[in-house]
Amino acid sequence: MDLAANDERSRLIDSAAQELFRQHQERQRFSALPAPWHLDDAGTAYAIQERFVQRLEGFRRTRTCGFKIALTTPAMRQMVGYHDSISGHLLEDQVIPSGSRVRAGDYGRLLVEFEIAFRMGADLPVGVAPWTRQSIFPHVASASPALELADDRHADYTAIAGSILTLAADNAWNQGLVLGEPVSAFTPESLQAAAGIAFIDGAEVGRGTGADVLGHPLDALAWLANHLQDRGQRLLAGHLVTTGSLVTSKFPQAGSTVEFHVDGLGKVTLRVE
Repeated sequence: MDLAANDERSRLIDSAAQELFRQHQERQRFSALPAPWHLDDAGTAYAIQERFVQRLEGFRRTRTCGFKIALTTPAMRQMVGYHDSISGHLLEDQVIPSGSRVRAGDYGRLLVEFEIAFRMGADLPVGVAPWTRQSIFPHVASASPALELADDRHADYTAIAGSILTLAADNAWNQGLVLGEPVSAFTPESLQAAAGIAFIDGAEVGRGTGADVLGHPLDALAWLANHLQDRGQRLLAGHLVTTGSLVTSKFPQAGSTVEFHVDGLGKVTLRVE
C-alpha cells in the first residue's frame, strides 16, 4: 500500500472512530457503519476500535485496564448469529465492585452478561505462539465472578450478524465490569466444571459451566492472548480479562437486583436503579 493510500486509510479510521463517539454522545441506535466506513475486514474494525478507545480514554481521563472477550459460548453465538469471538477494551473508570449500583437511564439499553474474569499476575512474554490453556495458566493471579455491563443501543438482533465488525469497532459494546472477590485457590479442572447460575430479583434466568466458554475459560484467555499478539499487543500484569457470558445476555430494568453465583468463586451482585 502506497503512502497516499495509507494516509487515506488512516483518515477513514479516525473519522469512523469519531462517528462512533458521536453516536454514543447522541444516543443513536446501533447499526452497521454506513459508507464511507463500510467495514469488510476485521483488521480495519480493530484499528477503528483502538482509535475509538483512545478518544474515550482522553474524554473520560481513564485508561485501559484489561480486555473483554465476547461470543465465546454457544448460547451467545446463537443469540447473535455469529460463530467467532471478538474482543474489546476494559476501561479503568468503569470497573466497579460487587454490590455497586448503576442507573438504567445512563445507558441506551443496558445489558448484563455473566462471566468468569481473570486478573493477570505477570506480563506475558513476547513471541510465545500459540498460547494454550496450559501455557497461560501460570500467568494468572486470580479468578472472580463478574458481570459485564454493555450497551447495545437498541440493536436489532435479527441484523446483528451483518453488523458484527461494527460491533467490534464499537469496543464490543463494553460499558463496564462488576467484579466479585478474587480467588486464587482454583485449578483448571475446577474452573472447567464450575457451574454459574444467573439470577434477577432472586429468580434464576440462566445457567452454564466453565466448559461452555470455548471449552474452558483458560482457552478463551489463550484465544485473547493470541489475538492480541497478532495485533502487536499483549496482556500485562494486573490486566483484567472477562471471558464471555455463560448464559445469554439479560436486560435488567430499573429496580432489579442481578446476581451471578459461580461454584468455587462465590457471587457478584449489582443493583439497577
